[in-house]
Amino acid sequence: MARKRVIPADHKPFAAFPVRLIETRAAGVHAAVHVSGSFSNTAMPLVCLPGLQRNMSDFTDFASYFNRASDNARALVLIDLPGRGRADDRAKADDYSTLADARDVADILAALGIPRAIFLGQGQGGQVVLSLAAKHPLLIGGVVLLDSGPMVDSRGIVRLRNNLAHLSALKGSQRVASGFRRMLAGDYPELAEDALDALALRSHFIDKRGRARPLFDEKLMSPLDTIGVDDVLTPHWPLFDALASVPMMFLRTQLTDQLRRETYDEMVRRRPDALALTIAGQGSPALFDQHEEIEAVLRFITDVTAIKKKRAA
Repeated sequence: MARKRVIPADHKPFAAFPVRLIETRAAGVHAAVHVSGSFSNTAMPLVCLPGLQRNMSDFTDFASYFNRASDNARALVLIDLPGRGRADDRAKADDYSTLADARDVADILAALGIPRAIFLGQGQGGQVVLSLAAKHPLLIGGVVLLDSGPMVDSRGIVRLRNNLAHLSALKGSQRVASGFRRMLAGDYPELAEDALDALALRSHFIDKRGRARPLFDEKLMSPLDTIGVDDVLTPHWPLFDALASVPMMFLRTQLTDQLRRETYDEMVRRRPDALALTIAGQGSPALFDQHEEIEAVLRFITDVTAIKKKRAA
């Protein structure tokens, strides 16, 4: 049985998201799932998948707005896959893969009785959606890709790896806080220090010795150890193109280093029917706290639902 990381029971970013643990195919390894709103035969749920080492707290502001705007009439499902947030860790570094994550998402939807959903994937979460679509196309009712696409920017991986190594070496709560602020300020130049401090707690907590402890399994990062800043990673355009008949929406933060501008432009070229928006003044992960982009996603979801109803009529 995989050992669960120790996370403070009162960790503030998780307070709004009570979770249900759903066992994966690996015995004793559970995903953490938060469900709000109501399941309905007429309104497909929205399933949100965070980035590589991120967790559902990245959707805090979006979830609050979504539930108010929909009056809880549509289910919102937030998933922390193994190795993230309050989910269990996989046994070995080699057990982590996009395909394993996609398999787990399919099983989670089956456990929840969801035959079809709209998916919002941020960063690596979007790549999980692409892999899920290849294996289980009937599960996919619509897709929102946020700082995500068929090709990952190696520069973002190297920067993430270096930042995490730097944070792990810091000692003392004040030095850790300053380290986070310097690291995050480049992605969120308009945020005040208290907001940066709150954002830092979405990925780490500070232990009693004043050290930053990750809210993810550090084995997740092992496959990234050999990637260099100039490496060109394998693109997965066939997975993207396989979604040609699925409604899609693209969001890209202005300061992201996860999704190259040229990749985003090629996505738009291949899917001129897709709604494409840039979120100004921030990087990855997106804060997702502004009225304009949230309303755009809500309109997309409403339009997808209307299309499905029309086809079924």
